[in-house]
Amino acid sequence: MIGRLQAMWRRRSQVGMVEAYFRWTLYALPWLPVFGGVMPVMGKPAGGPLPATLAAVATGLNMVQCVLAVPLLNRALNRYLRLGATPRGLLLVSGVLTLAAEIALFTLIAVNGIADRESLGTMSLAAGASLTPFFMAHCLVVSKRRFLATLTGAAMGLTLLLALFTGLWLGSLALACLLVLAGVWSLAIARPTGWLLGVVRKLDAARSTESRLAVAEERLRFGRDLHDVMGRNLAVIALKSELAVQLARRERPEAVEQMVEVQRIAQESQREVREVVRGYRKADLQAELAGARSILRAAGVDCRIDGGEGTRLPPEVESALGWVVREGTTNVLRHAAEVRHCALRTRIDPHRSVLVMTMENDGVIHQPGTTGAGSLPGNGLKGLRERLHPLGGTLTSGPVLKSSYRLTVELPVGAVAG
Repeated sequence: MIGRLQAMWRRRSQVGMVEAYFRWTLYALPWLPVFGGVMPVMGKPAGGPLPATLAAVATGLNMVQCVLAVPLLNRALNRYLRLGATPRGLLLVSGVLTLAAEIALFTLIAVNGIADRESLGTMSLAAGASLTPFFMAHCLVVSKRRFLATLTGAAMGLTLLLALFTGLWLGSLALACLLVLAGVWSLAIARPTGWLLGVVRKLDAARSTESRLAVAEERLRFGRDLHDVMGRNLAVIALKSELAVQLARRERPEAVEQMVEVQRIAQESQREVREVVRGYRKADLQAELAGARSILRAAGVDCRIDGGEGTRLPPEVESALGWVVREGTTNVLRHAAEVRHCALRTRIDPHRSVLVMTMENDGVIHQPGTTGAGSLPGNGLKGLRERLHPLGGTLTSGPVLKSSYRLTVELPVGAVAG
């Protein structure tokens, strides 16, 4: 039996364990007033069967109330956590049981009289303890303000009622204070339990959301890397394949060299895709600059690269700038059909303390990132901004002259210096 219970407990999640612990602790709390406040009444009645019967009735009603408290508090907690409806039927039954127990106890006080101060104190304590199961459930299904207002009204009504029947205003006020104390104690126990369970549930939901966002971010990273890797290589393959076709039609032997180059780029693309899948790929700035110069010159573009040779950059900055060069080269090949000149400059602006990289070309038909005929808007520039954002960098792009386009990246000198 114990092993089965342990297995059931271990199958719960951590949130489920915490919730089960606090729920069952709350379910057990109504038994404390019964054993500590109501059960001593059984030893006090004397003078005939009526006091003993009233004490037994009050004790029995409170024990039934404690058994009923398990489903009642369970549904009241669900109502507090907005997981279910208000348990009106169970709450009504609990209220009737509480009222019956209170009538039995007050009748017992009237039968025994108020001469015995010790017996009166025990009965009064039992009257307050009998209220706690109902109060604990009621404070979970109504607002704090409404509960306290109801509690205050009940205390004032009890004071007036007892004072009119007994003529003991001080004793009636003491019982009313005991009623308020039982209500406040129930509120202080039940509401924080519900609040804590609500916080635990929200934290669990936040953790689930964080996990989903991490997965989504990794998917975006993978898509961005795959776009950056394949974009330029596919553009180069298309360019060299077209050149090889033209050379082959002229029966020129250089067509074989172009197809060998296409084969090499395709194999390199396979290797880079595998590296992207593994998540280890980093763009090397110098390699990207050399590759950009080679590819653009092979396409008949006059490519000039100035500055940046003597600047030592942190790996993450080199990687980000390498992706900028790669995406810029891809855009030149894709969107500048009549490109003849391309200039890439890297410098440090001492006045603003930023490293500035610009890539400018001519021959633009439609701008990168816009929708031309038969094309779709790309994600390359958006991906570059996402790469530069953690480093505090910015990216701007747009036309500068007729059929010319400029891509500008700025990085703070602090990020460049590491």
